Amino acid sequence: MNIKDAKQYIEDTVRLYLKKDEFGEYRIPIVRQRPVFLLGAPGIGKTAIMEQIAQELGIALVSYSMTHHTRQSALGLPFIEKKTYAGEEYSVSEYTMSEIIATVYETMENSGIREGILFLDEINCVSETLAPSMLQFLQYKVFGRHSVPEGWVIVTAGNPPEYNKSVREFDVVTLDRLKILNVDADYGAWKKYARTRGIHGAVTSYLELNKDDFYVMETGAAGKSYVTARGWEDLSQILILYEEEGLKPTEELVGQYLRNDRVVREFTAYYDLYNKYKNDYDAAQIMAGDYSESTVTKAKEAAFDERLSLMGLLVSEILSEMAGVNRKADMLKSIFPALKAMKSGVSGERNAPGADAPGVAEKSKASPEQMLVTLSEARRKKTESLKAAGALSDDEKKMSKLVMLFYDDCKNAIGKAKAENVGSSFTDEEVFEVIRGCFNAKKAELEEEVSALQAGLHNAFEFTGSAYGDGNELLILLTELTVSETGTRFLSEFGSEDYNRLSSEMMMTDKNDEIMKQIEELNL
Repeated sequence: MNIKDAKQYIEDTVRLYLKKDEFGEYRIPIVRQRPVFLLGAPGIGKTAIMEQIAQELGIALVSYSMTHHTRQSALGLPFIEKKTYAGEEYSVSEYTMSEIIATVYETMENSGIREGILFLDEINCVSETLAPSMLQFLQYKVFGRHSVPEGWVIVTAGNPPEYNKSVREFDVVTLDRLKILNVDADYGAWKKYARTRGIHGAVTSYLELNKDDFYVMETGAAGKSYVTARGWEDLSQILILYEEEGLKPTEELVGQYLRNDRVVREFTAYYDLYNKYKNDYDAAQIMAGDYSESTVTKAKEAAFDERLSLMGLLVSEILSEMAGVNRKADMLKSIFPALKAMKSGVSGERNAPGADAPGVAEKSKASPEQMLVTLSEARRKKTESLKAAGALSDDEKKMSKLVMLFYDDCKNAIGKAKAENVGSSFTDEEVFEVIRGCFNAKKAELEEEVSALQAGLHNAFEFTGSAYGDGNELLILLTELTVSETGTRFLSEFGSEDYNRLSSEMMMTDKNDEIMKQIEELNL
């Protein structure tokens, strides 16, 4: 299976393992909760999906690479304890708590989150002295004399023997205690992930033209050469920073992330070409409707790979703006229940709990300013808890910053209003009106951004239609916006008349598979 299917399978497994009965007991006993074993080539995203699963389920994550552990660090250190049996005193060997188990308890203590995933990577590369203890761990969830706490699901991962000389084959007894998932590299699955992670357009555009270069593992006279999903993502991040600093990436830089000479040469050459396309076709200007007829003519006469890159540039620009709008919309939705609770508190009414209104769900005598402090502190604690649990996603981090910034803006606006009304009373109702004014201002900003983006979509479709009519390029643009979660979210919530009309006219569902097959058959 691909990494996307594996992620969904593991997420479903964790959810079922954590399901409880009416007495609060886990439906599947701990001893029957078989650890999951992800078996796949290096760099395909096994660790990354564990972070995503923990974030989406709101549980903690503790990760360890087993190659770094000796028997002592994994099981704990022995010490002599005096014990009395039947009136006789004996010296008994005990063990300190395993570093791994101790980290799980520390994570629960620091985050307040009691359930989670214990992810042990490279489990089939453990040292010879530790190997016998792994069977006991996989069966009974015990390191030494200390058990993994209830509510913690064990997921393991490893590489097949052909990728790692340190791999030791598991016997049938061990394998019979695992849920084994064989995971293969799959560009289509990674591409969906890349859209949500803001992967550099040069990377995604290059891979659209060279799908076979997504994952490469070769052995030649100079030894092994390889290209992995991890390498592409890390390269994307450094390219973005290089561009921000005005630095020019070189083959040497690319070669630090992609360990295959041919792919390094071809990607570096394409990267220069991609930047030329960015200069020739400014996606932001196209969305602003600020392009010349000569630009349309140039696009019309371009070769296929240039056309595909141009569509990639447009898609990246559009999705980037959509992501910003979606995030601001989520921020306002998160704050709105808190404002309702605050309004009810001011008017003395009883109110229902809200998504971002902890502590103000019942009839409250707190002032709006006190509620702001409560809400701000609750959001801060939630963020710190998720961070301590290893379950704070980039989206949640950005969301928290936006919410906290809104609360700070409200506090500043209240201080300003009070300063302008020195000597007169400033009631809770008036304070609430200031807060509502801040919310309405943010809402108006969002509405302006939505309108501007809808106009940008219109201009992008107009440009594509002018250059290519209702050809494959327009279908590619529509398809990329449709299959992206970011695009689907924006289009379903805010809409686009141009998108609805064109997708209907192009009958995307009938033509999509055909055009994608044609692109692949070109084998550029």
